[in-house]
Order: sequence, then structure tokens, then C-alpha cells
Amino acid sequence: MSAAMNSDAEKPVRKVVITVAGLGTRFLPATKATPKEMLPVVDKPAIQYVVEEAVSAGLEDVLFVTGRNKQSLENHFDRAWELEAALEQKGDQQRLDRVRQSQVLGDIHYVRQGDPRGLGHAVLCGARHVGDEPFAVMLGDDLIDPRDALLAPMLEVQQRYGGSVVALIEVDPSQVSLYGCAAVRPGDTDDVVEVTDLVEKPDPADAPSNLAIIGRYVLHPAVFDVLRETPPGRGGEIQITDALKTLAGMPAEAGGGVRAIVFRGRRYDTGDRQDYLRTTVQLACERSDLGPDFRAWLREFVAALPPEDTR
Repeated sequence: MSAAMNSDAEKPVRKVVITVAGLGTRFLPATKATPKEMLPVVDKPAIQYVVEEAVSAGLEDVLFVTGRNKQSLENHFDRAWELEAALEQKGDQQRLDRVRQSQVLGDIHYVRQGDPRGLGHAVLCGARHVGDEPFAVMLGDDLIDPRDALLAPMLEVQQRYGGSVVALIEVDPSQVSLYGCAAVRPGDTDDVVEVTDLVEKPDPADAPSNLAIIGRYVLHPAVFDVLRETPPGRGGEIQITDALKTLAGMPAEAGGGVRAIVFRGRRYDTGDRQDYLRTTVQLACERSDLGPDFRAWLREFVAALPPEDTR
């Protein structure tokens, strides 16, 4: 194994911090009273897909970092006694099981971010709950197809090497200004690279690569001390990218070192309106119970569209 291994690799990752404090302004007015994470993707809210991914990777201790007006999210993962009683009375076991699924996914906790001071600050809000052990961070509007595992391999990399692990995707160079971007060098295997530098939302001409960070992280607890000393960066917010850049330059014995998996599987961005619509259509098409009829309708609908729809 690599010389970068340290004692932290002996501590398994047990907890996940899921950040859901954003205002969802891109979806207004739909998100005026409803959290964007609760918008449905087919027939489940987007956030349930994220929690299911965490639990399937073995992380059943879930901390949501929330903000104002997120009560419906908390209610979704709680018991709904009246609804369950009504479904039981009707003998509708199928829907009853689906309703109950969200409340038994894991051990779920909540903390409020308060001031919207960026993703780095949101992660820092989880320090007391996480304690002195490595942990995962997931963004509430990034969905990973369960057929293309990402979080579980990231946990394996962290267990092997210690330090922190991020997920990268290749994007068109013109799109790098939408992401944090990484400079990397080859690692011990083809699947894992070492991160040497990170830049938050760079201009395309200044980007170190076209490898962009997406919303999956496995972090060494040293990140909390780093975040406490990280000044506001781009947009006046405390950026997790800036903290990771510091960690990348720290020695392994101090919790430093950042590795990455370059992910080439299926990812859905439900924080963007166009991608949200594509995600809903794609997942509906792939459902065995909905797909056949929906695909047939979709083919007819698309075939009937004029060559250039200006509506």
C-alpha cells in the first residue's frame, strides 16, 4: 500500500453530511414555499435519492444541514401517522410501503446553517456531530445513478489511503467556470488520481484542467480546523474548494492529501432546470412500471413537434 496511509485509514466512515440549506432561486416560484430538494423526480423527492445512495453505501448516520423553510423535508423523513392509517384502512399496502420507506432509511439528524455563508461553512456546521473521524459530504441536488456506484468506491479509497477524496467529472472546457476545477497527477492505480491544486469557478483560460468537482466528498476531520481558518473566497463565501486546496498541500500525518475518482457514470443535476427536466424524463423512461407507456407517448409527442418549435 501507499506510504500515504496513516492511522485515520483505520477509522471507518460512518456518517454523512448532506447540505440542503440553499434557497433554490433558480426554481422560483416553485421553491418559494417548497425546498428545491423536495421537488419530485418522477414520484420521489430528489433528496430521497441522495439519502438512499448514502444508505446503500453503508452510511446510515445522516446529518442534514438545513436552513429556513425546510420543514417539509424534515416531515418527509418522519412518520405520517394519518396518511399511514388511511392507506392501511384502504388496504393499499403498496403505497403504504413506499410512504414508510423514507422514514426507515437511516438515523437522521438536523442542524441549521443560519447565515448562508457557503458550502464550506455548511460543512463546518456538522463538526460537532461528526467529531474526530472521517465523514462523507453529499450535495442535495446531485444524483448518481445507482447502477454506477461512486460513493462506495470513494469510501474504499479513503479507507486505503486516509486523507480526503473527491469526485471529478470531465466537462467541456467552456463550462469550467461553473465548477471547482482540479489539477491532478497519476496515482497508484488508473482509477484514482492525486489532486495537486484546486480553483473555484475559474475563467476557462485560467482553469488547471477540465476536471470538475461534483457533489460527493469523503473528508478527513482535519478539514474542520482548515475551514475555521479559511477566509471567504469567491462570492464572499467560505468555499470547500479552498479548504481542499489547503489539505492537498498538508502532510499525510496531519490529515493532508486529496485523491479523486474520475467518475464516468450517469449523474443527474437536479439543481438546474433543464437538467432537472431531462432527469425526470430519463428516469421515467427507464421505469418498468411507467416506461413503456411513457416512451410510447414521448415518441408520438416528439414526432409531432414542428422542426423549430418557437413557442
